[in-house]
Amino acid sequence: MTIDPGPAASDGQRTALVVGATGIAGSALVEKLAADGWPVLALSRTPGPARDGVRSLAADLTSAEAVSQALEAEHPTHVFFTAWSRQETEEENIRVNAGMLRDLLGALRGKDVAHVALMTGMKHYLGPFEAYASGEMSDTPFREDAPRLSARNFYYAQEDELFAAAEEQGFTWSVHRAHTVLGYAVGNAMNMGLTLATQAALAQDAGEPFVFPGSEQQWNGLANVTDAGVLAEHMLWASTTDEGADQAFNIVDGDVFRWRWMWPRLAAYFGLEWEGYAGAPRPLEQAMHGREDQWRSLAEKHGLVEPELGRMASWWHTDGDLGLEIEAVVDMTKSRTAGFTGYRNTLDVFTGLFDRYRAEKLIP
Repeated sequence: MTIDPGPAASDGQRTALVVGATGIAGSALVEKLAADGWPVLALSRTPGPARDGVRSLAADLTSAEAVSQALEAEHPTHVFFTAWSRQETEEENIRVNAGMLRDLLGALRGKDVAHVALMTGMKHYLGPFEAYASGEMSDTPFREDAPRLSARNFYYAQEDELFAAAEEQGFTWSVHRAHTVLGYAVGNAMNMGLTLATQAALAQDAGEPFVFPGSEQQWNGLANVTDAGVLAEHMLWASTTDEGADQAFNIVDGDVFRWRWMWPRLAAYFGLEWEGYAGAPRPLEQAMHGREDQWRSLAEKHGLVEPELGRMASWWHTDGDLGLEIEAVVDMTKSRTAGFTGYRNTLDVFTGLFDRYRAEKLIP
């Protein structure tokens, strides 16, 4: 069933507002919505690339005044919030990130918004960075009805802002808990796909093997991740169906794998020898420290478009994901039962991304 898009769309016209439009998830949403014929308002700190059917809006999301000004003349019917700003402490994460969502929703007060979709992630189940994967947690696979953890968490604060605004303003909502999003973006703070591609390119350049950086648990245990494209499909599905309204959902590709199976296949794509877990984690943040000049030289040699290593790789984030000492897999039953059938083969997602990075001259 389809949700009534509201009075502003009584002529059949719906307008999407994508917040964080230049990030991994936001970029995929803009692509999906534009391809499906939606007029798209793409809101980010700096404008994204020009695209038919997409109008860029620029605002500092941490400034309520800037957001209000950017949206003053706009009337979106469907809002997709994918932005976040990493802070030094969880209290600051709560203040800044819950504040960004609160100010965004406040700027839309009085407009005919039908639905707001909020992207969160596995920290809902694993806890904030300050207490990541520590303490008592629900058993895996993680399910949406798991109780909140006791630690303060900006995802919980964002949900509470969403719930309160929905009750006051009369829109439906959905929450989308993704797990390690793989997609196309540059300069993103959490980008495993581009990070591993950059690691492989540096290893190839130096004649080194492709070394798994993570824990024994992650090497041997089950894992799953989220393709940005299937996340976009999921957010659009939930925002336009009755079954998706006022619900929180997990969203992953749908398959499961072990890194001990995946890693050799990623190495084979790049024509590299590989090394798996060997007694202890070998974090990328340490192994790749000081390689900025190597990357600049490699980029010049191959005519790559991004010479700054810091914009290519987020070592700390991939170390965090692959260094987990617990199994972190999620259940998709709730989405499947509600009617969402999107699915991805994760190996194909990785190799498809690597193909695109090469075509766009990001990696050799």
